[in-house]
Amino acid sequence: MSLYGTMRTGVSGMNAQANRLSTVADNIANANTTGYKKASTQFSSLILPSTGGAYNSGGVTTDVRYSISSQGTFTYTTSATDLAINGGGFFIVQGADGVEYLTRAGAFTPMDDGTLRNTAGFTLMGYPYSSTQDPTIVVNGFNGLTPINLQSASLTASGSTSGALDVNLPSNEAVGYTKSTSLVTYDSQGNERLLNFEYEKTADNAWTVTVSYTDDATPPVTTVLNGPTAMTFDADGKLLTPNPASLTTAAMTINGANLASLDITIGGTTQLASDFKVSNGKIDGNGPSEVIGYQISDDGVVSLKYKNGDLEPKFRIALANVQSPDKLKPLAGNVYTQSNESGVIVMGYAGNSGYGAILSGALEDSNVDIAEELTAMIESQRNYTANSKVFQTGSELMETLVNLKR
Repeated sequence: MSLYGTMRTGVSGMNAQANRLSTVADNIANANTTGYKKASTQFSSLILPSTGGAYNSGGVTTDVRYSISSQGTFTYTTSATDLAINGGGFFIVQGADGVEYLTRAGAFTPMDDGTLRNTAGFTLMGYPYSSTQDPTIVVNGFNGLTPINLQSASLTASGSTSGALDVNLPSNEAVGYTKSTSLVTYDSQGNERLLNFEYEKTADNAWTVTVSYTDDATPPVTTVLNGPTAMTFDADGKLLTPNPASLTTAAMTINGANLASLDITIGGTTQLASDFKVSNGKIDGNGPSEVIGYQISDDGVVSLKYKNGDLEPKFRIALANVQSPDKLKPLAGNVYTQSNESGVIVMGYAGNSGYGAILSGALEDSNVDIAEELTAMIESQRNYTANSKVFQTGSELMETLVNLKR
């Protein structure tokens, strides 16, 4: 047996326990860090060959592992931009260096430029929202991603393009009877434009409807946008013509703004022995309205909330995952990058293909168990002391050996 080998074995044991204490210290320090995944130290023996009946002491080596795939509990907050993932997947964030990383730390805050950044300064990434199709999923790449930006003009407006107006026309009125109603529409600048619909009975089961717009000039000028259009009804008072049951108005320019051509459906119009009544009147578009908040759905769609109650989808949060999350490479700021052992990064969306749901107004807690860490600390302390005793004993034996020459 080599006395030097005994001392080196003691040093190896002390280094191993020091590594374990380092992971314990990191875990305890980050017990309240959002989305933090605990580290643990695994030990492996180093055995040296023994010859001639002499035992050669080896040592111990350590390997640090991360419980990245272990989900923490959730803490609920009052901020809609605090995000957590209930299930698999990672948020994709971009650092100041322009490089994309993975993280579970979702404490995002709107910045003055409209982007969402977490406490470590990483910017949340996603795709521009499309109501018709999802962006192409990219394997092992972040092409097409853009910073999610909640900044918008303080006011937004959308011009009208379609709507519906269904009325009941009184069948018991005489020929020549007229009745009018109006529908508010919006031009390209969000101005309200009042369209007038005038109905006139021309014969039994026959009416006309004329759509017009009257400006506020002096004297007022009325422009006919559609009609008169003939409407006929069957013996049960149901609309026969026009077919299809819709009115298409002419486009016009009003004080520099465009009032688009409108497709107004009238399929629910009836002719019954009852008073004139509007049963359905609606139009798309909206006037100027301020952004007052945000809403993020569980499938990651980020919508702006306007004062008039409208929600406008703007972005969709992208998620990413790898085949072996515990093998990702951790970096400062509670982020991860792909490693040789983790597998390639695969993109996806919340709620699809094994990805978890996004919780708005929630944060994922650290998965550190303080009691477990304190227990590990005591074990490491005792083991470190024991290994130091091995080193001390070897040192004393070496001193005895040296003193034999005296």
